[in-house]
Amino acid sequence: MRVLVVGSGGREHAIIWKLAQSSKVSKIYAAPGNGGIGKLAENVDIEANDLGGLLQFALDEQIDLTVVGPEDPLIEGVADLFKVNGLRCFGPRRDAARLEGSKAFAKDMMTQANVKTAPYKAFMTSYEAIEWLNTEPEDKPQVVKADGPAKGKGVLICKNRAEAIEAVRRVITESEFGRAGDKIVIEECLNGTEVSLLAICSGRDAVLLAPSQDYKRIGDGDSGPNTGGMGNYSPVPHFDKDLIDYTMAHVIAPILELVDFVGVLFVGLMITEDGPEVLEFNVRFGDPETQVVLPRLKTDLLDVLMAAVDGNLKDIKLEWYDERAVTVVMAAGGYPDKYESGNEITGIDEAENIEGVTVFHAGTKQKDGQLVTAGGRLLNVTAVAPTFDEAIEKSYQAVRKIQYKNAYYRNDIGDIVKGK
Repeated sequence: MRVLVVGSGGREHAIIWKLAQSSKVSKIYAAPGNGGIGKLAENVDIEANDLGGLLQFALDEQIDLTVVGPEDPLIEGVADLFKVNGLRCFGPRRDAARLEGSKAFAKDMMTQANVKTAPYKAFMTSYEAIEWLNTEPEDKPQVVKADGPAKGKGVLICKNRAEAIEAVRRVITESEFGRAGDKIVIEECLNGTEVSLLAICSGRDAVLLAPSQDYKRIGDGDSGPNTGGMGNYSPVPHFDKDLIDYTMAHVIAPILELVDFVGVLFVGLMITEDGPEVLEFNVRFGDPETQVVLPRLKTDLLDVLMAAVDGNLKDIKLEWYDERAVTVVMAAGGYPDKYESGNEITGIDEAENIEGVTVFHAGTKQKDGQLVTAGGRLLNVTAVAPTFDEAIEKSYQAVRKIQYKNAYYRNDIGDIVKGK
């Protein structure tokens, strides 16, 4: 089969890496790809949001399956476009992609489906939002969210009313997240442990991938602003089968009753004292969740994706390797704010010589025969081992072999599961 993977990040590199292991795949293209994907697939100079260009390429190259990595083309309707033209596309149609395209829409769907989530209000103007906040207790924590997609950065956790008012001004008045902040959602701040759960869905059928836990904050000890994700591990020891079954029965199944969905439904959960509550939905593979989940998947990924697209997901039973996986994200100094690009990266071959280590590229590109930085999050250094301690040690051993100017990474990824 000939496969096209849309996107340019570590998530897409991991998807291609897994698909390349299938004996049923003869050729993989990446649009636009990155500096590391070229070893496994042919990079194509088409941006992920160039829907017309993607369609024409898929038609010309007789692509059998297109897998869409990032959310923007899904929200813009790439799956609708491909399906109208008789092409298989793994990803939800535009209407279903609103679960990520609008946080207010997602919260409304949760309310309609009786899915547990934090109480919320949606606002179009800063005046209305601040007027409402002034009726809330002054010391009540709130979460202010840009309604639209903001690359994982549009969530501001506020300790009190003053911080929430400042967050509203940043999102709406100052347009810190662009058009994504034209509307906002303010919700009650939940306390607990976050878990990411990915479900491959086809209509009302779903199979669950292994749970993982993301590190969203830029700094050690969960300090500083939110990012697209600075590390991850899988599985999650405290997220047991009972919680997985609960999520399937009380979150995923009710949503699939309301939304016609083909693709990955990403469920961001907070495990509170009262049980799991949904923080957010995404409509694609998580990043960097994918980089720790797919290395543990024994089942041929192509079979799973094709079954979802063709409506045969009931025939799929997933098998897993009994190993632990840890990913440490290496970023450019200054991320998630201003950072430099164009700095040479060395040491990746040495890092991958460590048993169980794979380096998934994100913001990299080839320039004049050299691998250089080309983004904020640059590399996802993933290690798989029998225990978390070994996986953590190998991942950081590999990280230390990779060199570039102003390299940055967290030093505490996986600490919570050491000894397990």
